[in-house]
Amino acid sequence: MCGIAGIIDQNKNSVSESHIKQMTDLVAHRGPDGAGSYLYKSLGFGHRRLSILDLSTAGHQPMALGDDLVITYNGEVYNYIELREELRKLGHQFNTHTDTEVVLAAYKEWGTSCVTRFNGMWAFAIHDVKKQIVFCSRDRFGVKPFYYTIIDNKFMFASEIKQFSAFKTKWSANKTILMDYLIFNLIDHKDQSFFDGVTKLPGSHNLVYDLNTNEFEISQYYSISINKNVTALNEMDTLDVFKSEMNRSVDWRLRSDVKVGACLSGGLDSSYISTLAGNKYNYEYDKFTAITAQSIDTNMDESPFAEKVVNNSDLKWLVTTPTSADFRFFLDDVIYNQEEPFINPSMFMQYFVMKKAKENGITVLLDGQGADEVLMGYAKYLGAYFKSLPKDQLLTNVFKSQQQYGVSFISIVKFYLYFTSFSVRYKRNMMNFGGIEKQYLDCVDPETIRKLAESYKDINELQLLEIFNTTLPSLLRYEDKNSMANSIESRLPYLDWNFVELALSINNQFKIKDGWSKYVLRKSMNGLLPDAVTWRKKKIGFNAPTTLWFNGFSDMDAIIQNSPMLNKVFNGKIPDYQDENVKWRMLNIAKWEQLYNVDIN
Repeated sequence: MCGIAGIIDQNKNSVSESHIKQMTDLVAHRGPDGAGSYLYKSLGFGHRRLSILDLSTAGHQPMALGDDLVITYNGEVYNYIELREELRKLGHQFNTHTDTEVVLAAYKEWGTSCVTRFNGMWAFAIHDVKKQIVFCSRDRFGVKPFYYTIIDNKFMFASEIKQFSAFKTKWSANKTILMDYLIFNLIDHKDQSFFDGVTKLPGSHNLVYDLNTNEFEISQYYSISINKNVTALNEMDTLDVFKSEMNRSVDWRLRSDVKVGACLSGGLDSSYISTLAGNKYNYEYDKFTAITAQSIDTNMDESPFAEKVVNNSDLKWLVTTPTSADFRFFLDDVIYNQEEPFINPSMFMQYFVMKKAKENGITVLLDGQGADEVLMGYAKYLGAYFKSLPKDQLLTNVFKSQQQYGVSFISIVKFYLYFTSFSVRYKRNMMNFGGIEKQYLDCVDPETIRKLAESYKDINELQLLEIFNTTLPSLLRYEDKNSMANSIESRLPYLDWNFVELALSINNQFKIKDGWSKYVLRKSMNGLLPDAVTWRKKKIGFNAPTTLWFNGFSDMDAIIQNSPMLNKVFNGKIPDYQDENVKWRMLNIAKWEQLYNVDIN
């Protein structure tokens, strides 16, 4: 796991090594184990290395294959062992034990279609000297970031937006993205970023840059396929293939030459991963380590469940308990590392888990992102699920879901009405922010809200939208930025693409059954973990004790009221919103503009 950078001078001037170094120095945290650069006429690559596989200098990047291919690469291709054997049979020779060399050989053998053979996470650029192109790619679900922009006739790409600050010290906010966030709490739902002019290469897409013409094309190489044969399986056979794919996914993500641990919230997803990994792990005869963020609010603390998992599987357990003082002390660091505003403070809990891992010499962490999206774990999915049921099963399932999801009938109705009605959701949020200047309100793009409302008519459409466009992209951004800020590689077994396709193909009656969320996951855990964990009802997750943290934040209102950007947006009359989520968004904007020198036109 690493940090990458690239510059293509569109005026055909030579790229300066000092400029590449400026970009890579800004992400030294992503790669504390080494740095390198590659210069070729008007092209420059940079790299920072976090050593995970083949810790020797043979894994140094940028890496060349012969005289005509050079790569700067961030990620892990977990099936590199299988691919290496396949490529050896085709005549390729290997000098390292890295997956980087396998990626280069795969490109040499199969061209740009090589990415369809990769199982993993990646963002890379390959200079093909003979074809005079730069081939860039991002993994299927966008686990690893790839940003690009054009500044002073230079096309640049990077792992983090802050790398462009080496060449641009004053930024303008993207007004549409900012308004979508402030009013609708939407982030990472478009290819545009909060920084005007900075774009994200979408997951499942390649970018091919022609060095002769300075033109580039972006194309999609992957879309999810539903396997009807899996959908037709009975419950027992469904469980068998589910457990088999999950075990294989965890096995591949334990491939490492450094120590591996897991984030353990105490919820279903992380409990299953930690247990499977703990049973398989063997690193210098050390126990597998699970790390938990304990909440100072006992009403949302899952650590008792995490403790049951630890005791059941004989894991080593590390616990971090972020206080109000910790939240305030690390506020600027986390916002700076995240680079763009985010939905709520809950991801601070994840940040402290990553920090704890680094302090204890763990370089790779397994985490449970993606399980809720592929297995319908959120209560908000209930509306779409009920819509898919025959009428004679509706009332029974509504009643059972109230019990197992821990939500009332009224809440279920509200979920359904709010999320399925574009006009209700749109008008309600717009009314709440009536004080915003018209020029900014006019920048709002309702299309994402409209698509979300329409997707509730088909539960599979809803899942695909949340995986590629709404919920999951923001969670993956948190995961990447929090982990890499602490020089940690995060691996996500539930987002193995084969597992995702399997999970989405499973009959919906095995995802929610008798009111139980994630039924197929619970059944797979049954007997492996205590019933108190497997059949627990209340979902908490990495929720932060926001109220307690905010109570200890005496200057929050002053920071918001003194924000130049918010004063422009509200024409000097910033409302005193009491809703914690809105107050957080206001604070986040105020700190973000300060840390990144951002203005709004």
